[in-house]
Amino acid sequence: MRDTHHFAYLTFFIAIEIVMSLVPMLGFIPLGFINATTLHIPVIAAGILLSKKDGAIVGFVFGLFSFLKSTFEPNLTSFLFSPFYAIGSVSGNPLSLVIAFGPRMLVGYMSGLIFERLNIKREDLKVLISTFISSFVFNTGLVMALAYILFKEEYAEVFNIALNGVFGVIMGVVFSSGVIEAIVAMIIVLAIYKVGKRLMKGKR
Repeated sequence: MRDTHHFAYLTFFIAIEIVMSLVPMLGFIPLGFINATTLHIPVIAAGILLSKKDGAIVGFVFGLFSFLKSTFEPNLTSFLFSPFYAIGSVSGNPLSLVIAFGPRMLVGYMSGLIFERLNIKREDLKVLISTFISSFVFNTGLVMALAYILFKEEYAEVFNIALNGVFGVIMGVVFSSGVIEAIVAMIIVLAIYKVGKRLMKGKR
């Protein structure tokens, strides 16, 4: 019975991820040259409430829709997430899939792992710390780091900036949208955790 409940909760988080991905302005918030996202929130919540493995599964769904959106509803940075999108002479390649899927799955896995390993008695503080690190470091930081490492020249060409200016632009993204996304995630994940914990206790 416990496995049935666990599967039901996992299915719920996957369904939420799919709905958020499909509803305009809910999961992907267009900012012109890039999409801000709230899709990491169910991923983190699943990792903390269920397990790091479940978080990685929901993170895979996040990555899948990131890849699909970049392929069929592209913006200037879609080459980072889809090998099938090109803008001018710049195109994605198989390494785009590493960016689309890798960090998103790590968001879910690491949120669960950090929550497990934190030696803090207050669970709400554990949730906040796990969420901030997962969101800021893996959802934003790792994506932009991989963009710099794997597509620095392409990034410079698309945005018509000098190659030595790419690092500064990327760091600007990390410390602007990355911090905002992390704070929003902390507030929402904590609320989800409190409700979810009560519901899960009631089913045991």
